[in-house]
Amino acid sequence: MSLEGWVEWCVAWAYTPYGVLALFINAFVESSFFPIPPDVLLIALSVLRPQWALGYATVCTVGSVLGGVFGYLIGQKGGRPLLRRLISEERIHWVDGYYQKYDVWAVGIAGFTPLPYKVFTISAGMFSLDLKRFVLVSLVSRGARFFLVGSALFFFGDIVKLYLTKYLNIFSIGVVVLLIFGFFAMRLVSKRINVAKEAANPEE
Repeated sequence: MSLEGWVEWCVAWAYTPYGVLALFINAFVESSFFPIPPDVLLIALSVLRPQWALGYATVCTVGSVLGGVFGYLIGQKGGRPLLRRLISEERIHWVDGYYQKYDVWAVGIAGFTPLPYKVFTISAGMFSLDLKRFVLVSLVSRGARFFLVGSALFFFGDIVKLYLTKYLNIFSIGVVVLLIFGFFAMRLVSKRINVAKEAANPEE
């Protein structure tokens, strides 16, 4: 299925009685393997019912953190061979570099930014990060991200609803594309910083 097809499929759940359950499941599975971020369905539900936006953000946060724990356990049991099936060895080193710099807060960075959260949840288990700290940081970062979206639509939902309802699918696809673009932009910046550091310290 194409990216547009995945997004449309996710958005369609907002128009069914199972939208909240679908949001929880989307947030849960995205933390370990599903390609579409739950922001898409969170926005769709919140646009349709702005007064429930903070409740949707809560469901999204809980589902994502529990999914992150599941990803952690997958990494703990499957280890490096499993991670190699999901990402390249180069990206494993890249993730390891984030852990070397930021420890468990690397998960927090991934949880709030376009970085792939699922990669960090699985690798957190593989590198045996402290589970309690992992859960705490995930709760803070994922909660901050989803409540930022939920709060915006809760307070300004009536204003944006008129525009987003008509073009919801197009907007949702744009959100996913921006997240993907943001991930690659952050990765490029990270590489340039590392190259600059190596050039400044050639003997290290």
